[in-house]
Amino acid sequence: MKNLFDLTGRRALITGSSQGIGYALAEGLAQHGAEVIINGRTPESVKRAVDSLRDQGLSAHAAIFDVTSKDAAKEGIDVIEADIGPLDILINNAGMQFRTPLEDFPADKWELLLTTNISSVFYVGQAAAKPMIARGQGKIINIASVQSELARPGIAPYTATKGAVRNLTRGMCADWAKYGLQINAIAPGYFKTPLNQALVDNPEFSSWLEKRTPAGRWGNVEELVGAAVFLSGRGSSFINGHTLYVDGGITTCL
Repeated sequence: MKNLFDLTGRRALITGSSQGIGYALAEGLAQHGAEVIINGRTPESVKRAVDSLRDQGLSAHAAIFDVTSKDAAKEGIDVIEADIGPLDILINNAGMQFRTPLEDFPADKWELLLTTNISSVFYVGQAAAKPMIARGQGKIINIASVQSELARPGIAPYTATKGAVRNLTRGMCADWAKYGLQINAIAPGYFKTPLNQALVDNPEFSSWLEKRTPAGRWGNVEELVGAAVFLSGRGSSFINGHTLYVDGGITTCL
């Protein structure tokens, strides 16, 4: 029972983890014993993140590849499996946001959101799942959002992609649970991240959010670590296809 949240000996890839939520999750898993792999497209930012973790005495590696490319995702997973070691945990965190009224939403941004927020989950998830299936075990955690359930003006395409992440999580469970994999999602509410900085700095929006959220505040990225550690460890061995909302209660109130 004492080992339910111990990740010692586990190896975890977190996509889009050079900053923000991805970095916080990587740091949290490493602090619980995992060997983590930082992913991104920019070598400099990935190196900074890896160095920061190593400076804390944590085990970290770099994996620089584009998760929005099917071929790059497969090659990236193959290199990790061959050069670093078998993956036990995958966190599909890479994502982006673009805000504008739906009637003016550019088609190229729509395509970019689809590729970044949902296709990457499929590409990396499929590539990582194949060797996990062969080993008969593995954990995949997809980062969804409260926008998997809610909508707000100006972000309809983002809402569509995060709804798709939630349902793809269910589909992954339906196909892969029989092979010993657990596939779940974490749906963050409104957190202080570089992606949300413009909203954090907007007094009107922050005031609305604090009134709308039962907890009465923004979330801090460190508050997502517990959910990630739980879903990565032995304590969640019979939880599958589930979306865990970490949102200060915002999805409880209409």
